[in-house]
Parts: sequence; structure tokens; C-alpha cells
Amino acid sequence: MANLLLLVALFAIMYFFMIRPQQKKQKELANFQNTVAIGTQVVTQGGIYGTVKKIDEMNNTLYIEIAKDVQIRVTRNAVYPTGEAAEATASTEAPKDSYVKTEKK
Repeated sequence: MANLLLLVALFAIMYFFMIRPQQKKQKELANFQNTVAIGTQVVTQGGIYGTVKKIDEMNNTLYIEIAKDVQIRVTRNAVYPTGEAAEATASTEAPKDSYVKTEKK
């Protein structure tokens, strides 16, 4: 009987510390993906940061601007919110010294 109680207690602890928080995260992500709007800062599943410029409801895709006049099309399920730390990293520009300039011959 004590073993059964221990097993039930272990399952309850696992549920409240592992399973339930993961389900909550999945619901929040699904809510974000379904309510994403034009102008929202997102990061794709591949790690590309950008801004939503157009939403195609028929194909369930988003057009994301990743640079000036450069847009990519991704499925709605492949975008995630950027978060504050990610936004700070994405918005800061690298120093111009770090770019290697090549001359055309």
C-alpha cells in the first residue's frame, strides 16, 4: 500500500512540475501563432528574426521582412515570439568595422 501511495505521489509531482507547465507553454504559443498581427516582431523556427508584413489566411502563411525589401514566406506554425532579450539583440546593429568589404574587380 505504501508503494502505491509513493507511486501516486511521484506521478502527481511530475504532473505539476513537468507536464502542466509544458501544456501551458504550448497553449500560449498556439495562441500567439493564431493571433499574430502585421508589425509583430517574430523569430522563425530556423532562428531568423523579422517583422510580419503580410498574412495569407488562405495558405496559413506569413510574409516576414528580414531586411529592407527582403521578405520570406513561412508557415504560421514556424514563428515564435522574440522576447525582450531577443528584441534587444536583434535591434542592435553590429559595428561597421566587423564587416569585411570586398571590392568588385
